[in-house]
Amino acid sequence: MKIKCCKTNLLAVQDTMDILKGRWKVQIIAALCYDKMRFSDLQKEIVGVSAKMLSSELKDLEINQLVTRTVLNTQPISVEYALTDYGRTLKKIIENLAEWGVEHRKKIIGKVLEH
Repeated sequence: MKIKCCKTNLLAVQDTMDILKGRWKVQIIAALCYDKMRFSDLQKEIVGVSAKMLSSELKDLEINQLVTRTVLNTQPISVEYALTDYGRTLKKIIENLAEWGVEHRKKIIGKVLEH
C-alpha cells in the first residue's frame, strides 16, 4: 500500500504514535517480539525502566490488545507477558526501526555500539 500525505494517513500515524508513545512501549514490544517474558526478566532487559512504569506501560499495551498477561502458578507467584497475534503485527515495524537505528548510528557516530 502506497502512503499518500492526506488527513486520513496523518490521523492514522497520529493514532499509532498515541498507542506507542512514551519511552518504554516500543522497547517492551521489541523485547517480547521473539518470546514471552516474565515481568522481572522484562525489567532486567529494558535498562532504566522502573517497576511502576513497566507495570503501567504493560497495562496500557494490554488495554490496546497488544500484550497478554498470564499469572503463573508458581511460588512466589510470577506474571508472564506475551505479544498477542495483533501485537505481533508490529514485529516488522520494530525490525525496520532497529535497522534504521543501526544505519542512523553509523551515519551520525560512524560505528555501531555492541552490547
